[in-house]
Amino acid sequence: MTEVGGASRGGDTASHDDDPLKELSAIRDSIDNIDAALIHLLAERFKCTQKVGRLKAKHGLPPADPEREATQIARLRALAEQSHLDPAFAEKFLTFIIDEVIHHHQAIAAGREADSGNLTS
Repeated sequence: MTEVGGASRGGDTASHDDDPLKELSAIRDSIDNIDAALIHLLAERFKCTQKVGRLKAKHGLPPADPEREATQIARLRALAEQSHLDPAFAEKFLTFIIDEVIHHHQAIAAGREADSGNLTS
């Protein structure tokens, strides 16, 4: 039995037992809402990292910060474990984001902020 949107799913509601397609649709609606929230959160995160990139470029700081990255990965792996999410998946996801942020910071430092993507509009 899993929880979706705060409600327990797994055959505990007679109407869902009678119509698995209705239950599937309800679960997928929840997934769609979560996906939308993830996109909005990522957009906000990248707005912040763009500010970080501009600040680093202005002060001649390197685009990457391996110590911070390692700390973040360790912190998010622990959060993943607490949330019953595969820590290896969480690390891969964060590593992908970090790599993209570094790419954007490198573009900003090289004066190619337009190359860093349309993250602030």
